[in-house]
Amino acid sequence: MISNYFRITWRNLSRNKGFAVINILGLAIGMAVVILIGLWITDETSYNKSLKNYDRIVQVMHNWNNAAYHKISTETVMPIPAALELRSKYAAHFKHVALNRNSGPHVLAYGDKKINQDGLYGEPELMDILSPDIVSGTLHGLNDPSSVMLSRSVAQALFGAADPINKVLRIDNKNSVKVTGVFEDFPGNTNFSNVKFVLPWSYLIADQAWIKNSYDAWNNNSFFIYAELADHAILATVAGAVRDLLKGKPDRHDDPEIVLQPMSKWHLYGEFTNGKNTGGAIRYVWIFGTIGLFVLLLACINFMNLNTARSQKRAREVGIRKAIGSEKHQLIFQFLGEAMIIAGMALLLAMALAAFSLPWFNALAEKEIRFPWNSGTLWAEVISLTLLTGLLAGSYPAFYLSSFNTLKVLKGTFKTGRTPVFSRKALVVLQFTVSVVLIIGTIIIFKQIQHARNRPLGYDRNGLINIAMTTPELQQHYDALRNDLINSGGALNMAEASNPATELYAHLTGYDWPGKPADLRPTFATSWVSHDFGKTVDWRFTAGRDFSRAFATDTFGMILNESAVAFMGLEHPVGSTIKFDDNNYQVIGVIKNVIMESPFAHPAPAIFMMDYGNLSQITVRINPLIGTPEALAKIETVLKKYAPTAPFKFSFADLEYARKFSSEDRISKLSAFFALFAIFISCLGIFGLATFTAEQRVKEIGIRKVLGASVVSVWALLTKEFLLLTAISFSVAMPVAWYFMHNWLQQYDYRIGLSVWIFVITALVTLVVTLGTVSFQAIRAALINPVNSLRAE
Repeated sequence: MISNYFRITWRNLSRNKGFAVINILGLAIGMAVVILIGLWITDETSYNKSLKNYDRIVQVMHNWNNAAYHKISTETVMPIPAALELRSKYAAHFKHVALNRNSGPHVLAYGDKKINQDGLYGEPELMDILSPDIVSGTLHGLNDPSSVMLSRSVAQALFGAADPINKVLRIDNKNSVKVTGVFEDFPGNTNFSNVKFVLPWSYLIADQAWIKNSYDAWNNNSFFIYAELADHAILATVAGAVRDLLKGKPDRHDDPEIVLQPMSKWHLYGEFTNGKNTGGAIRYVWIFGTIGLFVLLLACINFMNLNTARSQKRAREVGIRKAIGSEKHQLIFQFLGEAMIIAGMALLLAMALAAFSLPWFNALAEKEIRFPWNSGTLWAEVISLTLLTGLLAGSYPAFYLSSFNTLKVLKGTFKTGRTPVFSRKALVVLQFTVSVVLIIGTIIIFKQIQHARNRPLGYDRNGLINIAMTTPELQQHYDALRNDLINSGGALNMAEASNPATELYAHLTGYDWPGKPADLRPTFATSWVSHDFGKTVDWRFTAGRDFSRAFATDTFGMILNESAVAFMGLEHPVGSTIKFDDNNYQVIGVIKNVIMESPFAHPAPAIFMMDYGNLSQITVRINPLIGTPEALAKIETVLKKYAPTAPFKFSFADLEYARKFSSEDRISKLSAFFALFAIFISCLGIFGLATFTAEQRVKEIGIRKVLGASVVSVWALLTKEFLLLTAISFSVAMPVAWYFMHNWLQQYDYRIGLSVWIFVITALVTLVVTLGTVSFQAIRAALINPVNSLRAE
């Protein structure tokens, strides 16, 4: 029986090669899209699962009353004393608790080899929590305060094949540390994929004096706390026990509440709204999963439409089979079997397409997905996909074709009737509805990104570069370094700060000002800068002045942004006195809001002060009068003069700012990718139906031409029905797209409105694409010589 199905299927495919190509190619593209989306979803949902203690690890966070925006905000950073209290007062609930902090780039040097890498500072228990695979040495290497633990890739870069254990490295050309352990690099789909080394917490304390002062500062939210729950602890119980840990602590009057975020939710459920976990990247898993199913459905619709449209050509076959004794269920199995065979052929092509496009898809999605050819799960899933596709695509044609009346078919009085025609039209409308929704969604995402990109930043990021001060030589020669950079001709200006121009590292409480309610303890984004920072980044002042060496009192001066002034309610901010850290500061200037954090959010209230002992970043305005490569070469020469062993590593402010759009950019590109395939599959189906329609009406067209019909009138006759179906699909798609995209935009404070022109342009593009697809066959049919089409008459 099965061999019979193969013979019949092959016979039909070989007799109708054009429709065979359309069917198999459409199904293959739909299945390839599903395979790629499935691999992407698997990667997303397996985030961090490679870590051994995945189901017991939590990040300690906290909610606080953000009076600036009248809402509850959620912070991932914590004060140091919270970790100490978790270890002592709540020891029964936790197996391990560890403070850690991103180290930023450091220069690791061994002999003549030097590399610049990112890593972590961590307490010894951090390695117990993360439990990476140890290549050599010990997991507990951080117990030694002068140690370092390296990833395998860094160890190989520095030592080659030699054993790195107990080898001594130089960090930033100022401290020596001993390699006590080498761990396997963390996989790409973990939160620690960029961690290439780990330094002991004691190293951070010795290196940065302000850390010691933070051990009793409950208002300094600058540190991360990871913890591993005790073996038999229940997360909900532990969360309830530690919820009020921060309440009543010194300088904490913002109604804080501890939140324990399990590692299983770090990646996909990272968003909080008003103190509640409201989702995050999980929405894109659902969106793209749904899109994948719809793209596959579009391909199946093509199969249904083309097979029901050609039903009259197979009616006699059905009639004969019934006449010689075939039962209806046998015919159903036959047609479903044919669909399964075609789906199997499509699967082979789909696997090839998916494997071929995976490198490009990885680049688009910024992933490191590999095709798991040896995975039994993969093959079980693709076989299930084939069966699902065959059933979905073949079910309607199978039940429809098997229902033909034997007597009518053999007498030649059989007609297909209105039902299948209506069904085909409904399916075409569904196809283009899905495609139009995807197109509208892609345009709106793109417009939202452009809207945020074109937002006024409050400074000029063009020609601005940032250099992390990884060695003490750069920190000790500020004035000489600045003068040499400007005199070299490579830089217009240079300044230093505690953070790059595109980031804010510190959010502090403890500010007091006249008129502040006694129970209000807001958090302000805080940045320490040198005298020349404002001139270098080109701040826009609305009142007052910049820091100046002409005023010695500027050591206790402050510059506020507009958000800070508005929050404090200062009618005349310049000259106002603000108390911080037991010192009185005078406001000397007010600047326009500078976008240093999320470009989609309202600017946080920010305060800028001078402190040359708390600066770690160099900001340089390169000279626009010479080429960028030449300017960078001059800057490198000057830096090498003061720090000859440090690699010249820099970042452009405009590129760093562009990275803030990476998530939205990926979503936009992936949406466009899937929308393109949805449109292609839909057009493939339209092309097939247009071809069939032209074949069915070839004699009608010949008679019309004999009676004087023009090519244009014949073209209009064959295209108007498809244009009408496209118009109907757009009227259905528009409210659906508006609903979903309106809800998507609500996650952004700074967002676009849904303009009518977006929908109008999409409608025009859809109509043009449909017209172009149908017109090829319509014009071809209209140009046929009526002598040839009527010869049989």
